[in-house]
Amino acid sequence: MAMHIDIVPNRNSPPAVLLRQSYREGKKVKKRTLANLSSLPMDQVMVIRQVLRGERLTPASEAFEVVRSRHHGHVQAVLETMTRLGFASVINSRPSRERNLVMTMVASRILDPHSKLETTRCWHDTTLPVQLGVEDADEDDLYQAMDWLLERQGHIERKLAARHLESGSVVLYDLSSSYFEGTTCPLASRGHNRDKKAGKLQVNYGLLTDRRGCPISVQVFEGRTGDPKTLLPQVRKVKETFGIDRMVLVGDRGMITQKQIDVLKSEDGIDWVTALRTEAIKRLVEDRSIQPELFDERNLFHFTHPDYPGERMVACRNPFLARSRGHKREDLLAATAKELEKVRGMAEKGRLRGRDKIGVRAGKVLNKYKVGKHFDLEIGDGSFSFSINQDRVAAEAALDGLYVVRTSVSETTMNASETVRTYKGLSQVERAFRTLKSIDLLIRPIYHRLENRVRAHIFLCMLAYYVRWHMLQAWRPLLFADEELDLKATRDPVAPVQPSPSARAKG
Repeated sequence: MAMHIDIVPNRNSPPAVLLRQSYREGKKVKKRTLANLSSLPMDQVMVIRQVLRGERLTPASEAFEVVRSRHHGHVQAVLETMTRLGFASVINSRPSRERNLVMTMVASRILDPHSKLETTRCWHDTTLPVQLGVEDADEDDLYQAMDWLLERQGHIERKLAARHLESGSVVLYDLSSSYFEGTTCPLASRGHNRDKKAGKLQVNYGLLTDRRGCPISVQVFEGRTGDPKTLLPQVRKVKETFGIDRMVLVGDRGMITQKQIDVLKSEDGIDWVTALRTEAIKRLVEDRSIQPELFDERNLFHFTHPDYPGERMVACRNPFLARSRGHKREDLLAATAKELEKVRGMAEKGRLRGRDKIGVRAGKVLNKYKVGKHFDLEIGDGSFSFSINQDRVAAEAALDGLYVVRTSVSETTMNASETVRTYKGLSQVERAFRTLKSIDLLIRPIYHRLENRVRAHIFLCMLAYYVRWHMLQAWRPLLFADEELDLKATRDPVAPVQPSPSARAKG
């Protein structure tokens, strides 16, 4: 008795789908209905019919030959972010192959950063070149697109500034560097090496962001250029190129020096926030302008000083940092004394003789732990002794955990707590540099030998960080990140930042 599917047409309604069984009664063949399958989708009905007929069902994996597969999910995430940002129109209002190539390079830098040659090889494992219509592109096409992009850098940065800056905005600025592989680029030179790559040539680049750390502009400088020399070009750019008539410029103590402040005071509409160097803080402690009893429960106090006319000072005391530095200094002093004791023993036993030899050996110890200023040494031809200068140790300990923020902004515009928070906003730029240099975007090492290609490469990396920054903002609910950003304005401005309860709950 075989079962089968009968599809019975109905004139004014969908056909009836019946599961039936045939059987013999005498010489007659009859049918009995076992089930009404009319509610099932027709594709499922056809599968049941095939099974009842004894036909072999082919698994989907065998029905098709996989010719090629490409990764798509991460590509879609980046391209969707670009679409929501209107990123294509930021690059150029008119569609073009160059625009598509630039967008592809920016997306590739976020997804899987490589050299331009390697990029054209790797992106074919994804749907990215298909989505943007650049499957046929090679590295020469990318280099030409980089040249095209560099010509448009000013236009693009003006669009970003119009989006994220307005009159009176806080602008964060800092400088970093990345090393070169090669020796022929005119921008490459030896300078203050932040990458700890001794002997490598480098290039410097300054990054401008809004107060949240969203990148606006990047400018490339020769590797030997000092921080302060890069500051005034940024002021001119913001005022003249971006058309921002008033701003509060935030830079660290090495960037906004007294010389730069003297120039900024002559600029209309430019206020600034920075910090004092250690020697200046030491003088304020010595003249009793900063005293422990002046600090309030927030560990800060606001004051003015005749040495800094027209400025406000906010002294901050971080007890956590003070304890940390105190413990570290004690450990370094103990380690240095232990090594110097070995030198004393060698001199006493006659194994180390001569003032020069003893001095060289002791100098190596002092240079190793970097606390030599706290030691007094007495070196003879066959003798050596040392002692810790407790007065110098105490003088340094008095500065532990102290820092002083200085600003030209009036208290009615920015109170003491807001001033400290604004200065600490520079950590957003430092985070940007870490992202640019790390495996996230791999701005370094730089392999390009032409000056314009180096500038275009760094600008590409900044644009990639711009997209990535917005992706992370959108994904805050999914990440171990604070969503309660409004609470930042009410938190202790001096104490170490702690995650909010909602952020801790994610962990």
